[in-house]
Amino acid sequence: MPLALLDDWIRAALREDLGTGDVTTEILLPQDRKARAFLVAKEPFLVAGLGVSLRVFEILCSDLVCLSRVADGDCVLKGSILLEMEGSLRALLSGERVSLNILQHLSGVATLTRRFVDAVKGTGAKILDTRKTLPGLRSLEKYAVRVGGGSNHRSSLSEGILIKENHILACGGIGNAVRRAREGAPHCLRVEVEATTLEEVREAMGAGAETILLDNMSLETIRSAVRLVAGSARLEVSGGVTLENVRAIAETGVDWISVGSLTHSASGMDISMLMREDG
Repeated sequence: MPLALLDDWIRAALREDLGTGDVTTEILLPQDRKARAFLVAKEPFLVAGLGVSLRVFEILCSDLVCLSRVADGDCVLKGSILLEMEGSLRALLSGERVSLNILQHLSGVATLTRRFVDAVKGTGAKILDTRKTLPGLRSLEKYAVRVGGGSNHRSSLSEGILIKENHILACGGIGNAVRRAREGAPHCLRVEVEATTLEEVREAMGAGAETILLDNMSLETIRSAVRLVAGSARLEVSGGVTLENVRAIAETGVDWISVGSLTHSASGMDISMLMREDG
């Protein structure tokens, strides 16, 4: 995300959290009071979003001094110091919640992604995210997926042709939908179509689909689809993918496994901000 857009998004998040002002901090603390703050990991995880989290404090505190102890992509242990900052006590306290929310969520996405990536290691299958992201957070969440070792599916509807159930219904079948897409598609966009049965896989192949999305299929059906396609199209699996079954899915020989839970269900990591007043 470009810095200007990132700053706009952070300012909107701060307006939401601060309202007309942090009344508790403003009542209790003088404006010129300085302090040091530390972001501390309360559990092991993979770091993502540290720069975004820091940017919250930079916007609130023009004379902030900071030291990053880790970087995005680092695995940290419980008790690790992630970031050390020195500046206005008011600014540090007022930015705490927004900053931690960002870092906890993005680190959660990266950590969950890494678990899926590790689970399929050595199979040749790639873990993909989806568009099941929080509105306004897509670019940051997809960045966190990359930090975790995953790959990004299309970021917007303009970046790829993916023919799904309702498109197929509106076009009168997979064959018609794929043929229309191939006729109208720019040369840089591949045509992908969803299939829920082996018969639909055959129809997609006959119409010239470049990628076939195997939607909510059993392991045995996925294996049959891999044998049927025999490399003539790329195969993506989606639906019902968990850490418990992803290895078995990858071992069928499919190319991609898309996992919506990477972004929509990742648990936030436990991170705290600890304060020490200067002097």
